[in-house]
Amino acid sequence: MTGNQPIRVLVVDDQALVRTGLKLFLMTYDGQEMVGEAASGEEAILKCGQLQPDVVLMDLAMPGIGGAAATRAIREQCPQTQVIALTNFQDVEMVQKALRAGAIGYLLKNVTADELACAIRAAHAGRPTLAPEATQALVEAAHRPTSPACEVPGELTSREQEVLALMAKGLSNPEIAERLTVSPVTVKFHVSNILAKLGCTSRTEAAALAIQQGLVP
Repeated sequence: MTGNQPIRVLVVDDQALVRTGLKLFLMTYDGQEMVGEAASGEEAILKCGQLQPDVVLMDLAMPGIGGAAATRAIREQCPQTQVIALTNFQDVEMVQKALRAGAIGYLLKNVTADELACAIRAAHAGRPTLAPEATQALVEAAHRPTSPACEVPGELTSREQEVLALMAKGLSNPEIAERLTVSPVTVKFHVSNILAKLGCTSRTEAAALAIQQGLVP
């Protein structure tokens, strides 16, 4: 939030009952408000351009282009808007697809109201949130045999490994800078190098890949 302005949330789900439930949920929490809703990925992209929400709660399994493709388009069109995938699916392919599209969070629809509220605040602050089931799926995938094409490119320096470990814990650049006693500009430089070496497009994807590949504890 900026000052006393609430976090503006767009709800995207093809089921009207789910959208209504999320609207009622947002009404019960101070500092968060539903500014719009969409029943498809295409509508979500259009509404984001019109409303410029802070956070999008995105269902992944929808008719049309689907939630992952909509997430990618929204992140390209409105880079200041963060997307949280909110779905019933926890398989690793779905998790990876959402994170690679630019989602900062991945939650299951059985999440509690408090957990969802915390995830919305975290997303608005630029911090990732992954459901335990999503993290477990990534960890299990890390133990599967991988082909050379799936190996992580590039060698991370010891400092980059430190930064990546803190990214995986959800720390922001200023928080990492304070922890490592360096400037935020230096941290930003390291983060850019990490994303380039790992072939990732977002901090969340890099953190998930780090867990999957065993690059961080």
